[in-house]
Amino acid sequence: MRRADREILDPGKIEAVLKKARVLRVAFADENRPYIVPVCFGYCSGAIFIHSADEGKKIDILRRNPHVCFEVDEESGVLGVGSPCSRGIAYRSVIGYGTALFIHDDAGKRAGLSCIVSRYAPETRGLPENLGNVCVIRIDITEMTGKKGG
Repeated sequence: MRRADREILDPGKIEAVLKKARVLRVAFADENRPYIVPVCFGYCSGAIFIHSADEGKKIDILRRNPHVCFEVDEESGVLGVGSPCSRGIAYRSVIGYGTALFIHDDAGKRAGLSCIVSRYAPETRGLPENLGNVCVIRIDITEMTGKKGG
């Protein structure tokens, strides 16, 4: 990282950003073209869970190449006054890399979906009986870095 003074080194603080973020952006490698999608997600037991229909562009790309990059951030406001060069944004972000794995068994799908649901609707109880058309993907994180500004 070019600005070592902005690096977040504490794993607990990196996890705090992941736990607080509302949207995860996942980047896929579609041959020589990047493709990025904002998604709802869950972060449990050191892995990221996302869900999708069982077909579509991101699913097709993941079947060819399971390696992904992801990003989350939280902004807390514009800093400074005067010229644009004297301003900045207070933020914390996490960028990471991982390998995406399709979860096929119902128990694994339920665990992944429960992780996602607990983030956005913790009061929700129960999942649909039929999970056949739901695609649940676990991203096993291989590397993460945190950065802060402001």
